[in-house]
Amino acid sequence: MIKRRYMRTRQLKPGMKIDQSVVDRLGRNLVTKGAILDEYVIESLQRLGVMSVYIQEGEMDPEEEKINISPMAQEKIEKLHTADRSKVTLSSSVRERVAQGIQYIYSTSDAKELANTTDSIANDLLDAIDSNNAIAIDIGELKTSDEYTFKHSVDVATISMVLAKQQGLSRKEIYDIGVAGLLHDVGKTKVPTSILNKPGRLDDNEFEVMKQHSVFGYRMLKDQPEFNKEICLAVLQHHEKINGRGYPLGANEEQITPYAKILSVADIYDALVTERPYKQAFSQRDAVEMIMSMTGELDMTAMKSFLESMILYPVGCIVDLSNGEKAKVVKNNPHYILRPVVVGLQTGNVYDLGEDLNCASIIIL
Repeated sequence: MIKRRYMRTRQLKPGMKIDQSVVDRLGRNLVTKGAILDEYVIESLQRLGVMSVYIQEGEMDPEEEKINISPMAQEKIEKLHTADRSKVTLSSSVRERVAQGIQYIYSTSDAKELANTTDSIANDLLDAIDSNNAIAIDIGELKTSDEYTFKHSVDVATISMVLAKQQGLSRKEIYDIGVAGLLHDVGKTKVPTSILNKPGRLDDNEFEVMKQHSVFGYRMLKDQPEFNKEICLAVLQHHEKINGRGYPLGANEEQITPYAKILSVADIYDALVTERPYKQAFSQRDAVEMIMSMTGELDMTAMKSFLESMILYPVGCIVDLSNGEKAKVVKNNPHYILRPVVVGLQTGNVYDLGEDLNCASIIIL
């Protein structure tokens, strides 16, 4: 059975099979999907600044090697095919600037340089969202850095900006929340490296120290004129919960700034789907279901925006249904993120998993 794995470029080994195409900034194909990697190609990817790629693992099942689609099913697939909403994409040059900039943010102590670099990255992300009117996101396509803190900060910023756009916030507000997302973990630069880089889970005392990173970040920004009050409060409050059980202040729903409510959803989701030394990554589906279960902790408006922004089953992908059929996704419904419209590959049956009550018992496995 073939599995797709997201892997850092520096971890690649000769003989691995790449599961994506790699193109340069002019759109020229550098590595084709399905190519077997050798040392030269791996070194070339690293020189080009490609931080991570998808690889294939496992062997192709003979039944998977050729997917047969009946003529009736193909006709319905073509008729019902509805393209997904536009997603955020970053060009190679923007990815390179963002990757360099985010590392600089977490290494500089100069307030002016911190502000200038953050402004540059936030504007790059805003331009990427504006360029194709993006209202959806695929985290795996960002590939901005190998290092967790840097990648996580860009992911949270980008998700938060898309959520803010879903809510109809102004361009300035979307920019501000991008700045807050980029800087939400900047206080970790003040946490002892023995705690920050610990390969296992933190003990209670270590976790208490780690929980102060949002306070440290707030103190680093609050007296800088480039960062307004809402940005600073979002950095301080991004771990607060609407039931008052978050940290560092135990603020309640009314006390939490709207930016922080959005950041919280983005932060939790990205942490869930990212592999760490002490935990495996959750699947996107499992992470979404966990977010949906946190109605007593997360803001409902932010959660709704999140659910309407994520695409779990891209149009065109093949899925296994609980009734034993294989089916192709032909349309996504932003109101039912886990339940798209699919067509059985052999029967041609159309299953509207989100709207048709007759399909209520059918799930995607």
